[in-house]
Amino acid sequence: MTQPQPCDTIITSSTVVTMNERREVIADGAVAMRGTEIVAVGKTADVRRDWEGAETIDGRRFVVTPGLVNTHIHITGEPLTRGYVPDDTPFEENVFMWLCPLYSVYTEAEERLSGQLAAAEMLKSGTTTFLEAGTVRFVDAVVDGLVEIGIRARIGRWVWDIPPEPEVYQQTTDQAIANLDDTIAKYRNVAGGRIQAWSIVVGHTTCTNELWQAAREIATRHQTGLSFHMSPAAMDPDGFGQYFGRRPFEHLADLGVLGPDTIATHCVHVNDAELKIMAETGMSVAHCPTTALKVAYGVTQIGKMPEMAAMGINVAIGTDGNNASNYSDMYRATYLVAGLFKDARRDTNIFPAEQAYEMATLGGARGLNARVEIGSLEVGKKADVVLHDIDRPEWRPLLNVANQLVWSADGRGVHTVFVDGRKVVDAYRLSTIDEAALYEQAQAAGEAITRRSGLPDKAKWPRV
Repeated sequence: MTQPQPCDTIITSSTVVTMNERREVIADGAVAMRGTEIVAVGKTADVRRDWEGAETIDGRRFVVTPGLVNTHIHITGEPLTRGYVPDDTPFEENVFMWLCPLYSVYTEAEERLSGQLAAAEMLKSGTTTFLEAGTVRFVDAVVDGLVEIGIRARIGRWVWDIPPEPEVYQQTTDQAIANLDDTIAKYRNVAGGRIQAWSIVVGHTTCTNELWQAAREIATRHQTGLSFHMSPAAMDPDGFGQYFGRRPFEHLADLGVLGPDTIATHCVHVNDAELKIMAETGMSVAHCPTTALKVAYGVTQIGKMPEMAAMGINVAIGTDGNNASNYSDMYRATYLVAGLFKDARRDTNIFPAEQAYEMATLGGARGLNARVEIGSLEVGKKADVVLHDIDRPEWRPLLNVANQLVWSADGRGVHTVFVDGRKVVDAYRLSTIDEAALYEQAQAAGEAITRRSGLPDKAKWPRV
């Protein structure tokens, strides 16, 4: 009889949601991890016969899933000013009169803290990988904080070359291109590949043709991804029509910007011709449902996410910023993805729970060009594993795990999280940093940033 092989951790006797090709859910299942990888997934008896863990976790209390993948989040500029922007501001006022001024007054230490606060919320709610919208200024400090906290990330620099203000992050076209190239060269592969830089531009109408094409060339040369915002509101198609006589994705296709390594965020105000381009180029879309509702993009009236999915366009999910959705819990966003278009189209067949959860895992992995590494619990993939505590009222009775994950549970039931095989959340608490100190520092920083911004406190309830 062969002796079991040693591994670091085995989780036994759980309900294991694999998200493998057959989407198997294993009753009395086990997952074994060694180093940064998953080495076994199967029935508990079989895994324990072949593997012996330095740590064994009795998983009868847990549903075990892959980590979720957040394909669009602002980890700087917003987490430390969460909720300060009034929720009755239309898109252009929200961005240009509130967000840009707030972003501009962060210090280096505050951006590092902001990144850690965002990562903490994601990890504690079951997200193990994210793609950021672009660090506003201090990439070095932010990456340092992300390495410490232990999350998996795709990062970049906040890059544009058209808007003239705020002055603190004005960039010429040459400076913007240099910022892209330098950031990727420096952070292409950090912490064993857990942190990787992307070619990220703000998008919208903030980039010259030269910057768009440079961002494409840099992504191709460094074999990384390209990400940007586009068409949440009518401002973008109107602007592109005025400047170029074409809609945004028509123009970007002509420039050669789009491809399978491209993920565009929002994409609410798109027409059928643009959908055809998106499908032909193989690009992905990061759908941020809460932002679309809160900032009144009209997603339930004109959004074409069901058509995108039907055409084979990869629609993944993002949470966006903390003055747009105000949370970073992907389970809440996935719940909305499953529900919005059912009601908007009066069709309960749109985005069933199984498909919505797939968008939050495998769809995110595909959008990040990382399906060989993340998105499912399979041998050889990264050991990014989440344990959901089912001894909670929202989890009982457990009869249909897909419905439970999407319609009943949220991130508050996440008990334990592994990233790269390292336990980063243990019994609901971060194990990599001082969580209490993080929250205390975040409160003080948020109050200081809003004071320095000079923006008024528009809270409608009087503080006495």
